[in-house]
Amino acid sequence: MLCDGTGTPLRLLPWTTPDGRPCYLSTDDPGGLLSTLADAVEAELLTSAEEVLGLARGLIAEPGAHGRELRFTGVRLAEALQDALRIAESRGARLVVAERVT
Repeated sequence: MLCDGTGTPLRLLPWTTPDGRPCYLSTDDPGGLLSTLADAVEAELLTSAEEVLGLARGLIAEPGAHGRELRFTGVRLAEALQDALRIAESRGARLVVAERVT
């Protein structure tokens, strides 16, 4: 887990830099503006992942699905999984911090 100069753990944010590197937030205020924005983005990404999964299941069940459609679906599923894993990593790290505090 990364920490800032004061030892406060950094929150992994649900977005990356333009070149794909992770973004972190240094704060101990879960109700702050950026923390609230990150929570909202996480919720949107998880909702989107649920939608992608539902559509993918339908397409996969279609016997006449073509390679292009399946490839497009695979790419969208991989993106949704990547987002969900980043969110899980971020939330898991915050759980560890919360357990240490209590």
